[in-house]
Amino acid sequence: MTLTVIVIVTVIVTVIVIVTVTVIVTVTVIVIVKVGVTMIIGKIHSLESFGTVDGPGIRFVTFMQGCPLRCQYCHNPDTWDVNAEVKYRWTPQQLLDEVLRYKSFIKSGGVTLTGGEPLLQADFCREFFRLCREVGIHTAIDTSGAVMNERTLAVLDYTDLVLLDIKALHPEHCKKVCGADGKNALRLLDELERRGIETWVRHVVVPGLTDDDQQLDELYEYVSRYQVVTKIEWLPYHTMGVFKYKELGLDYPLDGVEPLSAERISIIRKKIIKK
Repeated sequence: MTLTVIVIVTVIVTVIVIVTVTVIVTVTVIVIVKVGVTMIIGKIHSLESFGTVDGPGIRFVTFMQGCPLRCQYCHNPDTWDVNAEVKYRWTPQQLLDEVLRYKSFIKSGGVTLTGGEPLLQADFCREFFRLCREVGIHTAIDTSGAVMNERTLAVLDYTDLVLLDIKALHPEHCKKVCGADGKNALRLLDELERRGIETWVRHVVVPGLTDDDQQLDELYEYVSRYQVVTKIEWLPYHTMGVFKYKELGLDYPLDGVEPLSAERISIIRKKIIKK
């Protein structure tokens, strides 16, 4: 009898231990999953609540901190350093809460993530766009396509529109313009075509750098082949960001280059996408 009792007690204790361990493991997994979602922190440089140039309609535009490129004409050098101090360190939900304050104003537009290069913070972008999709807000991302990996491509799962900044079509020329060969941007365009995600191609036209009729024609012909490209935006070079270089103690690469004339950009803009 004594042996039988001991065996029964041992079995009961073992079952209790197994159940306890199972519960602890289950709780731990839930906490980890929850923390994995809620603890994503985005480094945000600045916000624009009534944007009209970064996608269709009136948009809430978020400028993310950090960029791997160094475009000669960049007008936001203050967004380059991903480790710089920023005004906003928010979770995706906190950003959405701010967006929802303006929902009635952006109902015909949506939200746009730009930068900097927003895909440097891919996990934040994906979760923010997922939350936007849940409440019916149109999502757009303005990217150079410079960062290409599984995490950045996962952002496309919840992206309605991509504003793809193609710096230059040919690798060597692209390196001169921004420091990278631009091949990832073209790979991203292929992926967007495969997924059927609407795309607007953007290209900055700079006198003496990208303002070349042959190169502009080649770029136009190249992107026109893609069914997802519904628009090409020819953006005239301007000097409105020069003062930021002075504030940061940086030399401006295009010092002395005049803004592109209105006459010139009007001629270039006749190259439009027709679908």
